[in-house]
Amino acid sequence: MSPALKAQWQMHFCVLLWGFTAILGKAITLPAMALVVWRMGLVTLALLLVPRVWRGLRALPRRLIGIYAGIGALVALHWLTFYGAIKLANASVAVTCIALATVFVPLVEPWVTGKRFQPRELLLGVAAVPGVALVVGGVPSGMRAGIVVGTISAVLVALFGALQKRYVERADPLTVTAIELGAGGLFLALCTPLLPWFGSPLVMPGLRDGVLLLILALACTLLPFALSLVALRHMSAFSAQLAVNLEPIYAIVLAVILLGEQRELGGMFYAGVAIILAGVFVHPLLSREPPHKPDPSTLGTAESKSLD
Repeated sequence: MSPALKAQWQMHFCVLLWGFTAILGKAITLPAMALVVWRMGLVTLALLLVPRVWRGLRALPRRLIGIYAGIGALVALHWLTFYGAIKLANASVAVTCIALATVFVPLVEPWVTGKRFQPRELLLGVAAVPGVALVVGGVPSGMRAGIVVGTISAVLVALFGALQKRYVERADPLTVTAIELGAGGLFLALCTPLLPWFGSPLVMPGLRDGVLLLILALACTLLPFALSLVALRHMSAFSAQLAVNLEPIYAIVLAVILLGEQRELGGMFYAGVAIILAGVFVHPLLSREPPHKPDPSTLGTAESKSLD
C-alpha cells in the first residue's frame, strides 16, 4: 500500500472515530457539564504523560500560553453546547447544527484573522436557510431547544477555529491541545454556577459511564488526533478536507444504525441535512484560495472538522 493510500484509510478511520463522539455523548448518562469536564481532564492527563508536551510548554512564552488558554475556554464552551444539544435533542440534530460552522466561518474569519472578506461566500448562508427551516420543521417541538444550543456551538467552532489558524504555527499541536483542554476544563469547573442548565461537574461516573468516558477520551479523541498527525503528512489538502467533511454523514449514519434516531425524526429533517451538508462540500469551491489541510490542533478539539 502506498503512503498516500494508507494515509487516506487512516484519515477516514479517524473521521469514523470522531463520528462516534456524538453517539457516546448520547450514551453517557452524565449531564453535559460533567461529561465535558471529565473528557477534558482525562485527555489532558494523558497528554501530560508525553515528554514532548512538557518540552513544548517550557519553550512557550507566557503570552502564548495565555492565548491558548483563552482559546481553550472557547473550546470548552463549544463542547458543552455540543453535548448540551445532544442531551436536549439527539446526536443527529447536534451534528447537523455543528455543520453550520461552515456558514459562520466566512463571517467570523475576516474579523479574527484579517483575511479578506469574500462576499460570494455569503451564498452559503443563503443556501443554508431552506435547510435549516426543513431541519427545524422535521424535529419534534421538544427538540428545538437543542437546535438553538447546537447552533451556538457552531458559532463557537467558527470562532475558535479562526483563532487557531491565527496562532497555529507558533507551537507544537500536542502542547497546544494540552493547554487548551486543561484550561478549558478548569474554566468550565469555575463557571459552573453561571451555567446551571448543564448540570454539575462534580457528578462521579458509574462503571458504565466511566468505561464510555475512557473510550471517548482515548479512542475517540487522542487516538484519531495522533493518527491524523501522521496521515496529514501524506495527503493533499483537497483529500484531507474531503475526508473530514464526511464526519457529519458518518455520525448521522451511526446514529441511525446504533440509536435508531430515524424514528424520532421526519423526512423533512433529512432533506434539510442534505441541503446543509451540500453547502459544506461546496464551500471550498467558492473560495478563491486553494483548500488548506485541517489544522492539527483543531482536529484535537473540535467535534466538527469542516473548518476550512
